[in-house]
Amino acid sequence: MRHGFGYRKLNKTGEHRKALFKNMLNSLIKYEQIITTLPKAKELKPQIDKVITIGKKNILSNKKRLFSKLQNKNSVTKVFEELSKRYSTRKGGYSRVLKAGFRTGDDAPMAVIELVDRNLEAKKVDKPKKVETKENEKKVQKVASK
Repeated sequence: MRHGFGYRKLNKTGEHRKALFKNMLNSLIKYEQIITTLPKAKELKPQIDKVITIGKKNILSNKKRLFSKLQNKNSVTKVFEELSKRYSTRKGGYSRVLKAGFRTGDDAPMAVIELVDRNLEAKKVDKPKKVETKENEKKVQKVASK
């Protein structure tokens, strides 16, 4: 029988595991899709579903509760403003885990965890856009000086 086996410990201390999942939750909320190992993804899925369920009820106590869990103001606002509206009619199952082969270094099983109906532009949040415009300005200046 499986009595007493509540969750995967992942060979980490309690503090390390808590910090790991906090960071993974923030990344998943920000980018809406992350790649990690399969056991971590399976442990993260119920947590992100609970976070989104808490965010669907827009009251101050839920905001404080989420902020204590995520400790990131941007993530909390995204959950309450964007994700709660997106999943307002859905009763659960806000995320999915897809197997993604094995890592080359240690052959660990990898997985993609993503939000259902995700925004495809969310992955490009941190990509710099000004690099391309600076290169174009330099080309325009060279052409104009000739």
